Amino acid sequence: MSRLTWLLVALIALLQYPLWLGKGGWLRVWDTSQQLAAQREVNQQLEQRNAGLDAEVRDLKSGVEAIEERARFELGFIKAGEVFVQVPLAPPPRGGKAP
Repeated sequence: MSRLTWLLVALIALLQYPLWLGKGGWLRVWDTSQQLAAQREVNQQLEQRNAGLDAEVRDLKSGVEAIEERARFELGFIKAGEVFVQVPLAPPPRGGKAP
């Protein structure tokens, strides 16, 4: 091949380098878009969690039913005149075999 051909190949390679591997090149854009997609997914999960927590806070501020429900299930409180009955679960079978 002539020198002109080699010169043109080298020039094309020099022009293509920033496009593929340089700052702002295709590979960096692809990597950044992957990171952006992952962060959007994390943000969506956090928004759902925050919405649930916000609804719970509003419910606790506005009514006594939510407070009463929490006191009953988490702390075991009962009202005056109520009888608390606890039904134990059946113990697991011995010997490791199911009946």
